[in-house]
Amino acid sequence: MSHSVAQLEVFPTDQQMRRIDPVWNMRRFYRMSIQPDLFGGASLVREWGRIGARGQMMIEQHPDEGRAVTALMKLAAIKKRRGYA
Repeated sequence: MSHSVAQLEVFPTDQQMRRIDPVWNMRRFYRMSIQPDLFGGASLVREWGRIGARGQMMIEQHPDEGRAVTALMKLAAIKKRRGYA
């Protein structure tokens, strides 16, 4: 009998947010994910734009995954204050 333990994710490594306001014809998305890089660090990949369009992308380099997670959480808080859910 084998027991598999599921590890709960305490710190998010990806986040998808949307802001939709029909009055202002606003349909936007904001996506963030943390990816390991080739040098032992971590990259925070950010994508944003209008839903249904390609959008833009930016990659931020961080020395470790902990700092990348901190940056992701700060950005998510800022986006929530601006109306993203």
